[in-house]
Amino acid sequence: MKRSRKKRLVDRRRSLEELERFRWPDPPAETTYLIATVHALRRRPIGELAVEDLRLMIGQNEGLPSLLPLALEILRDDPMAEGHMHEGDLLSAVVTRSPEVWEEWPELRAELVGILSELGELPSFFLPEVRSTARELLSPGPGTGTGTATATG
Repeated sequence: MKRSRKKRLVDRRRSLEELERFRWPDPPAETTYLIATVHALRRRPIGELAVEDLRLMIGQNEGLPSLLPLALEILRDDPMAEGHMHEGDLLSAVVTRSPEVWEEWPELRAELVGILSELGELPSFFLPEVRSTARELLSPGPGTGTGTATATG
């Protein structure tokens, strides 16, 4: 089922737990850094999340309805925004979400396609699977609109 095409307005003062109306239990005492971090970030107001926080949460498919619009806002201004991994790591995290994500939120897909189109070609330091997925997003397909540039390399 596709979501509304209206612009998503998210209260940036609220955490994912507040927005989703679901509080996770505390993580086990002997948990991994990743799990502890995801739990902590779910409790932080989303407007306070840094690029690295967004990269990590999006990479874990957490809070996508609230966090993808924020990530796309950053990427419109700086497509190569980076967290702690490498230049463009936020874009990599966003691009590599499953096709079902983009089918569910076509308005977010359209924003991503616009960003990718402006970039033209992804730099060679992006992993081949990221570059391949970007090419797929830019390719016209049934119900996807049209791609206007290539992200080849």
